[in-house]
This record gives sequence, structure tokens and C-alpha cells, in this order.
Amino acid sequence: MRPARARIDLDALRHNYALTRQRHGSRTLAVIKANAYGHGAIECARALEEIADGFAVAIVEEAVQLRESGIRAPILVLEGVFDAEDLALATRHGLWLVVHQEAQLRMLEEEHHPDALKLDVWLKLNSGMNRAGFEPSSYRGAWERLRACRGIGEIVLMTHLAQADEPDSAATTRQIALFDTATSGIPGARSIANSAGVLSWTAARRDWGRPGIALYGADPMPDEANALRPVMTLESEIVGVREIAAGAAIGYGARFIAERPTRVGLVAMGYADGYPRSAPDGTPVFVHGVRTRLIGKVSMDMLTVDLTAVPTAGIGSPVELWGTNVSVNEVAQGAGTIAYELLCNVKRVRLVYQ
Repeated sequence: MRPARARIDLDALRHNYALTRQRHGSRTLAVIKANAYGHGAIECARALEEIADGFAVAIVEEAVQLRESGIRAPILVLEGVFDAEDLALATRHGLWLVVHQEAQLRMLEEEHHPDALKLDVWLKLNSGMNRAGFEPSSYRGAWERLRACRGIGEIVLMTHLAQADEPDSAATTRQIALFDTATSGIPGARSIANSAGVLSWTAARRDWGRPGIALYGADPMPDEANALRPVMTLESEIVGVREIAAGAAIGYGARFIAERPTRVGLVAMGYADGYPRSAPDGTPVFVHGVRTRLIGKVSMDMLTVDLTAVPTAGIGSPVELWGTNVSVNEVAQGAGTIAYELLCNVKRVRLVYQ
């Protein structure tokens, strides 16, 4: 088989969850939306179910997939429901729902009338991201309407941080203060902290944490050395070797032109597998135990690396694109994106769990 694969270290996943929960100091939902950021939601949920306080996903379909695979832990749907069919599914599967807009609130008022099962709801405040959530002026009224709805159980008060990964920004302090003011006097558990909030903002740690990217070892605060362990190693092998002369070009568009005689390794990995086409020459690659570099544009199915300083490497030599020896954050920065996008874009390669 083609040697490209993503190796998923479930022990590292459990380590990262335990670290974030300990740091947060209270109940913590493991965010496994978008197929667990490309790591496989079902497998990750099974690995965490015995230690996690619950899970969070983006949409009802993701939650139903987990329920149908046997996951019985609490599952929060972060985008809430879009229509009555979504609401019926959520009720049937015992899901927790975020309510972040008027249409969702009206749906609960008009459509949700269960005889026995109480639906737990997380009511979202817009504290500054200006993407989703009730405005501070209407938040208490939304809470009162929810309390009046038949069949509503616990109401958790929540917001989402926009700049928690920027430690020098005052935005997070303003968001926390606004949340506290808007929710003052309203009973119920609170939830503010995402990954960066859990790791770096003591004031954001409340009754529920919601770490996402930190679970997968891509530290949102890499300068703080938070002892997270990478969960995914994207790897392949050298499948071809050639020598090119100084002045020779490699790949589409002749972006890389050799300044000296260069030994080139061909790797079975491309942008159709999720490796970023925008990665520049010089992006680090770990080959046969040596850190070397990408040279030439990434193709759909292949990329090329500099083996000049790795004379022992040849066909079959292992290649790490990111993982323990090359940080996914480093690759993302060079490609002009973020680790979230790289991990979520991994496809076609085999996921191998250990």
C-alpha cells in the first residue's frame, strides 16, 4: 500500500485531555467536532470516554454519529439546531444544545414539548466576537424565556473568546468582564474557556471548559511550553531519489532552482492528502532521523525534499511531515495558515491508531 498515513497516538490524546482538565480545575468537554480535527471522532471519543466529562461537536449529525457508535457520554452541539428535524433528533439522542440566536429560541418555545425528557441548553452570550450569541441587553430576557419553556432542564451560561491566544491583548479581559456583568444574578453553571482560555487565562476558568485544538497537541500558546503532546504524526516514505545539477529546477512552475548539485527525494504525500500546497521552500521535513527541507511546489500526490545532507536516506526511508520532530504549528506558519486547518484537511491517508 502507498506509505502515506497519519499515525494517531491515543495515549497522547488522553494525556492532553488530563492536562487541560487539571489546568481548568473543573468539568471539561473534549471538543471533537470536524471528525476530531481530522483525527477520527469515533476513535477519539472511545479513547476519552472513560475520563472525559463529555464531548462537544459542531452539528447534530456529528453527535448522532457518536451516539450510533455507542458513545453515551454527554454531547454538546455547539451550533445548536437548524430546524425542527434537528431538534427532534437532538431530543431523541439526549443531546445538549447551544442556543445562540432568536430563531433557535423560538423553535424551543414552539416545537419542543417532550413528555419526560428534559433538554439541557447552553445559552450563548455575544461578549465581543460578534459572530453568534445574544447581545448583553437581551441575554437575561432570553434566559427568562428559556426558563418558561416546557421541557427545558439545566441552562448553562456561556460565551466564546475571540483573542485568548493573544496574551498581550486586552480583548479577553474585556470579554470576561462583559460576561460577568451580563450574567450577574442569573443562576446556572458557566463556561468561557476554549483551549487558550484553559491554558492561559485563570479568570476564564469556570464550571465547564471546552478545549479543542489543545487536545491534539497543537498548542495555541506555543511560547508557554504547556507540555502538550502531538497526537497526529503525518508520515510517509521516500519513493524515489535523483541527483540534479546546479541550475536545474524542480516541480511545477520551477519555483525551486538548485544552487548546487542536489540530491532530491520524492515523497508519497501531496495536497490531496492534506499537506498544504502553499508550503514554501525550506519548510522543515524530518527524513531518516535528520531535519531537512521541502524543495519545489507540493503536487497533488507527491512532494520533493532535499536529501543532500541525508546521505543515508534512500527509497523506503521514513519521512515525518509533522508530528514529534516537526511541529504542525511550524508547518502552518510557513504555509500562511493555522494548525487547525492543516489537521482538519488531512484526508485520503490511512489513519493508524496506537
